[in-house]
This record gives sequence, C-alpha cells and structure tokens, in this order.
Amino acid sequence: MSQGKANKLSGGSLPNLTRLNTLDLLLIVIVGSFIGWLWYRSSAGIHYQWNWDKAFNLILSSGKNGDLPYFIQGFIATIRLSLWGMLFAGILGLILGLARRSPLMILRLPSQAYIQLVRNIPPLVFVFIFYFFISSQLVPALGLESVLRHQSGEINSLQQFLFGPARLWENLFSGVLCVGLIAAAYIAEIVRSGIDAIAKGQWEAADSLGLSRWHRFRDVIFPQALSGIVPPLAGQFISLVKDSSIISLISIQELTFVGSEIANSSGLIFEIWLLVGAGYLFLCLGMSLLFSKLEAHTLKHKQR
Repeated sequence: MSQGKANKLSGGSLPNLTRLNTLDLLLIVIVGSFIGWLWYRSSAGIHYQWNWDKAFNLILSSGKNGDLPYFIQGFIATIRLSLWGMLFAGILGLILGLARRSPLMILRLPSQAYIQLVRNIPPLVFVFIFYFFISSQLVPALGLESVLRHQSGEINSLQQFLFGPARLWENLFSGVLCVGLIAAAYIAEIVRSGIDAIAKGQWEAADSLGLSRWHRFRDVIFPQALSGIVPPLAGQFISLVKDSSIISLISIQELTFVGSEIANSSGLIFEIWLLVGAGYLFLCLGMSLLFSKLEAHTLKHKQR
C-alpha cells in the first residue's frame, strides 16, 4: 500500500468532521438567532431577570450532612434508573422478540398480546396503573418487602453505588420496572424485525453446516441481525432516558423531580429547567456517541 493511500485511509475522514457546509452554517445561524430571540423576549417581553450565579450555587450546594448536591443526586439517580432500565428492557425485549417469532402458539400469542397492549397505552397511563395497582402488591408478592421497604443495617459502598440510598430502593425498583416494561415492547419489535431481515439463504447455509438451533442463532443469524438492530435500539434506549422523566410523577427523585422542586422553591424557573434540559442532552449525546461506535463495530463483518 502506498504512503499516499495509507494517509488517505487513516486521515481522509478527518476533514469531513471539521468542515462545515452551507446548510450547517445556516442551521447554526437559525439556532443562534432563535436562542437570541428567546433571551431578548424573556428580558424585554416578560421582564425576567436572569440569575445564573444563584442557579449554579443552588445546584452545586452540598447538603446539610456534606452529602452530594441535591441536583447532582437527581442526575445520578437518572443515570442509575436508565442503566438498570436498559438492562431489564434489553433482556425482556430480547425474550419477547424471540417468543414473537416462535412457532409455538403458547409463546407467540402472549408476547404479541403484551406488545400490542403496551404500545397502545400512553406511557403516563401505564405508569399510574402499574405503580398504584400493581407495584404496591408486587413487592410483597415477590418477598422483597423486607429488603426494599424495611432495609435495616448499613449498606456497603457497592450497594450505594449500584442502588442508591436504601430508603429509595423501592422507588428505584418501581421506576426500573415501569420504564423497562414500556421499552421492552418496542425493543421486542426491533429484535423481531432485525432477525426477519436476514435472508433465507443464511438460515439454509447454517442448516447445511449441521449446527444446532442455538449455535445457528448465536454464531450465524444474530451477529448479522445485530447490525440492523443497533441503530433503532440506540434510538429506543435514548428514548428510555428521556421517558424516565415521567417517573417523577410517582415521586421518584430523579433529575426532573429534583429540578421541579428546586425551580419551585427558588423561583428560578428558566435557569433550573434549562440546566435540567442540559443534563438530559448530555446523557443522550453521550449515548449517541457510544452507540455510533457500537454500530461501526457491528458493521465490520460487512466490510470484510
């Protein structure tokens, strides 16, 4: 390989990341003008006095016992809720997606009924139904009442990191179930469509190799389906992070709940809610970058 060709392969994509075309510049001007207009109208139209110093002091002020700032605790709670929700939704969605394709009616019909039920109920209605009518009965039924409601004794640093304060474990459990059950219905359809997109010849080729059903799926079908699953799955996981804000309505102390309390008590409505929005933007952009790398990794088999 020549030196010029190697340079082209290794650094040829770099200018595309930094070069702005006319449309990019136009979008920047439009967004900047809109932000400037909002700033002007808030100051001149409704005579709103911005107080960013006080807002940052509020969100960065430590608690009475030297705890993390309340706003930061809510931000961490959102991360914790989202990560556990993604794990639960991913596993349940995969199971439902496979059951949706099963030739056995006893597996296919319940999974299809669940998917259609959840996808056609507004998330807010589902959260209220689940929390007030199911979750309160589910914890005792699973034998988790002593762990989630009446936790006694000190918890170690690992438990604190993974699950947060013991007094909020039941809230975390309910929130993870709510966002996970909603997202799992959509993930199931993503998994099903990704597997269905694999050409029939790939299934026949796997059969000709004499592979078992499990090895055929694990080694041949699913790696190819993954490249088609990752992009919509990324969008669904990002939606899960944003949809976690709905959980604030059942008094789970995540970022939206904390932001609402701080904004109402301080009167800094615009500043606090803009910071809340910036928090969600930071999380979602981070996930977008992560999934873009994962998507590039899953596409490697097509480039060989």
